[in-house]
Amino acid sequence: MAKDYYELLGVSRTASFEEIKRAFRVKAKECHPDYHQGDPEAEKRFKEINEAYEVLKDDQKRAAYDRYGHDAYVNGMGSGMGSGFGGFDFSGTGFESIFEEMFSNFGGGRTRGSSQPQKGSDVRYDLNVTLQEAYEGIKKSISVETFVACEACSGKGGKELELCSTCGGHGRVRQRQGFFVVETECPICHGTGKMVKDPCQKCQGTGRIKKKRTLEVNIPKGVDTGVRMRLMGEGNAGFQGGPSGDLYVFVTVKDHELFVREGNNLFCEFPIPMTTAALGGTVKVPTMSGKAVELDIKPGTQTGTQIKIKGQGMPILRSETYGDLFVTFKVETPLNLTPRQKELLSEFDKESRENTQSECTDFLCKIKKLWKDL
Repeated sequence: MAKDYYELLGVSRTASFEEIKRAFRVKAKECHPDYHQGDPEAEKRFKEINEAYEVLKDDQKRAAYDRYGHDAYVNGMGSGMGSGFGGFDFSGTGFESIFEEMFSNFGGGRTRGSSQPQKGSDVRYDLNVTLQEAYEGIKKSISVETFVACEACSGKGGKELELCSTCGGHGRVRQRQGFFVVETECPICHGTGKMVKDPCQKCQGTGRIKKKRTLEVNIPKGVDTGVRMRLMGEGNAGFQGGPSGDLYVFVTVKDHELFVREGNNLFCEFPIPMTTAALGGTVKVPTMSGKAVELDIKPGTQTGTQIKIKGQGMPILRSETYGDLFVTFKVETPLNLTPRQKELLSEFDKESRENTQSECTDFLCKIKKLWKDL
């Protein structure tokens, strides 16, 4: 038994045309085969919903259906309708208009009838800068190859324009695939809806040619990896006088041999001699500004001791403030000792007390306690 059209759309028998139309949109999106690939029942459900809409949207067909039910469309009754789902015709203007309204923007396409010059595509450029350049800010020259407006025809593609014979001036073409229609940009006029009657010989009627250009890019202080800068109108020129797209510069900051960046802060591992760590002293730490900062080393400084130097990190983007520099000390064990140095260290070891190397002493005590417990 055929399913009730009102139940298929989920509306009452007293529903208005607008209610039926809204219900159809929802059901059509829910059951569209594109969203149910691999489901053999999807096409059947979609056909049923569209058959119901084709009947209920038409006052005469709806009245016949309300009076006779599905019998109104069999044995020749209800002119224009096929018998059953298998004979349903999806070429009606009602279905196509709804389909276009629902899916015309699918994939970013323009609506039918658009004959405006097509905007050129955007262009991406990957730019590598050093940490020093990111710290100071710099103006860099980049070389990009893009489509530019043809000088010979001033970007128009020729002297005279006429409607595209392929799309009829709509800028879009339709292809029927099975029971639904796919609309795409016209491959001949590139969506403009117009063709050049006498094409320019230099650009072959497109209104643009490829050209390598050199541009200046201002890299602001504090820029970091992942920052994207937009240069409006510096992308590809559009077809036949269409506006140009934009150029997007993606920045990558290269690693530094001394400093590691984390956000707006810098980190530096600074080696110091064992004697300086034991006796204390001063060291000069380099900074990105080019000026050395003198730090006092306290006697008994251990590996891993960290000191913060305020304001010596990276500049904060679009700000006058700076991050901080964190210096971590690493005590270096001496190598390649002379006989005399070995002798002095041996004497030092003999003179050492328990509080001279407290960590070693504590660790040995823990080992002795562990052995005793075992």
